[in-house]
Amino acid sequence: MAGFSRRLIACLQTGKLAFLALLVASGFVLQVLACAVYNNWWPMLTAVMYVILPMPLLFFTGSDSSSLMSSDSDSWVDITKFLTGASIVGSIAIPSILKHAGMICLGALLMELSSFFVFGLAILLFLVMNREDDYSIL
Repeated sequence: MAGFSRRLIACLQTGKLAFLALLVASGFVLQVLACAVYNNWWPMLTAVMYVILPMPLLFFTGSDSSSLMSSDSDSWVDITKFLTGASIVGSIAIPSILKHAGMICLGALLMELSSFFVFGLAILLFLVMNREDDYSIL
């Protein structure tokens, strides 16, 4: 990107950030629609998992998120990986269990799972964007 002007680079980076914001907003919309369309607010239990999900990353790794991708053995990084994985499994398991128990219908389950995948895509894109040298929020 050496040949581009600084304005163009800033515009592209702002567009990436706006796209991430759009993904997160659409994930929230799907989350609320799964509850409001079917007039059943049980699927909102997964919002608890969305709040718990980043906590191990914030508490145990701080701003050094590159340690999560390494294969070095560190007990705090292992605990972080385990708790994050448990939160991810819980985010998928809660709507599935609610559907199995007959508390939500199939449409609400599909909206909840699509909301989860939209949030996951936003997180993955943020991590990819954060690796670039030109653009770093942290």
